[in-house]
Amino acid sequence: MSERRAAPTVGQVVLGRRLQELREAAEVSREEAARILRVAPATVRRMETAEVALKIPYVQLLLTAYGVPEGESDAFVDLAEEANRPGWWQRYHDVLPEWFSMYVSLEGAARIIRSYEPHFVPGLLQTEDYARAVLKAGTIGSAGLDAVERHVSLRMERQRLLERPDPPHLWVLMEETVLRRPVSIDGRVMREQLDKLLEYSARDRVTLQIAEFADGPHPGTYAPFSLFRFAEPELPDMVFTEYLTGALYLDSRKEVSAHLEVLDHMTARAASTQRTEKLLRECREHY
Repeated sequence: MSERRAAPTVGQVVLGRRLQELREAAEVSREEAARILRVAPATVRRMETAEVALKIPYVQLLLTAYGVPEGESDAFVDLAEEANRPGWWQRYHDVLPEWFSMYVSLEGAARIIRSYEPHFVPGLLQTEDYARAVLKAGTIGSAGLDAVERHVSLRMERQRLLERPDPPHLWVLMEETVLRRPVSIDGRVMREQLDKLLEYSARDRVTLQIAEFADGPHPGTYAPFSLFRFAEPELPDMVFTEYLTGALYLDSRKEVSAHLEVLDHMTARAASTQRTEKLLRECREHY
């Protein structure tokens, strides 16, 4: 059986889908592919859904069976070897839940990240002190200070994504509650966090909007979620939504479309980027 990983890289997800497309185009069933590899059909399915790493000898046998030309096959194998290399986040395997490892992988590969956050500033935009305060107050805080600091380090490492020469477009919609609820008795923590939001709001590839109290309820008033869009045509839009002890990853067209419709509705009603900047400055004066 292929070796299991903590979480697939996006490269594995893309290549798994491509391997499935090649199999179907060759009119080879999963059972037939499994006989070629001398494994159970479930192993072929797990390769195609990126639940396991892509074993190179298996990939080579399947590409030959699917009639893939040698040059194209060699290129596919090179990509598979690259995709199988551990992501940087796997250095944090001691504190990173399996269900969140996939999130970090998707985040790093997305061209557009759209998020709705009703409670806190999103991790990609948090200061160290803000992140530390939030983590201490949550379930991670019960694991001790060392665990909190490891999570803070991971969060800061994730933010390097926004410093790349060609970063993704980050579009965040936050509830006004995020600005009004202090995470620390030290007002400096919130002031510095609001300063950071103001700094990022001036960037070309960051869009911040606030859903104001005065606007009343809206259709997204359930839980935080993020929508990822990728450059790779093989990878569909995906939605991540988190709950207390885990998360869901949604990629069906119906569910993604529902979340996208809600996001569009909420952003149309939310404060403009100019109004959001004004709100950020007003809240900073409050602290």
